[in-house]
Amino acid sequence: MFTGIVEILGKVTSIVPLDSSESGGQGFSITIGNAAEILGDCHLGDSIAVNGTCLTVTEFDASSFKVGVAPETLRKTNLGSLKEGDAVNLERAMNAHTRFGGHMVQGHVDTTVTILSKTDDGNAITFVFQVSDEYKDLMDYIVPKGFICLDGTSLTVIDVDDIKRTFSIMMIAYTQTRVVMPTKALGDHVNVEVDMMGKYASKGVEAMIKRFLDGEDGEAMVAKALDRVLAKRAAN
Repeated sequence: MFTGIVEILGKVTSIVPLDSSESGGQGFSITIGNAAEILGDCHLGDSIAVNGTCLTVTEFDASSFKVGVAPETLRKTNLGSLKEGDAVNLERAMNAHTRFGGHMVQGHVDTTVTILSKTDDGNAITFVFQVSDEYKDLMDYIVPKGFICLDGTSLTVIDVDDIKRTFSIMMIAYTQTRVVMPTKALGDHVNVEVDMMGKYASKGVEAMIKRFLDGEDGEAMVAKALDRVLAKRAAN
């Protein structure tokens, strides 16, 4: 579990598509340097979020660490497009003594979104992102003034357009110097994890409705409940 408060920017020092070493596990591996600040208490098997993706440390030294990246992770995230020299957001898994400055982030990226625009607003930048049609259902969990995690950064949603499948956030000057997003160009992809509390709420509502519909006269009961809600809204 993470908070979405990026600790430092690391630097990709090596990418091996088929790492045959013991720590590579015959899979895709990434080694990240400039990370001494977060490795003082590191252990093999620890979780570190890299651009918001929860990954397992398989090897480390005083200033760098290696992680393995599963095929599903490569499909869902932007990690496969990283190059040597790229900066990445890093955050260690939270502990019991961490100040909870962001929101509950699992590090389980839903997909990537595309940067549509970057607009200066005083000393802040407003970013607009678009969700692909394939993942349009994610828009159900993106709400104005709600939480969202972009490349591992906890941010607040400003506006949402469900028809265009877009949403926007504003990034203050302090954050701009401490995360990777301001260095990205229009059309680049950003990892997104929507607020998991919305997913749990949606799942609970779906299960409740299913129980009603599966029961005797279930459809009639749901119809009556909807009629009451609509009547109340009309009266107001």
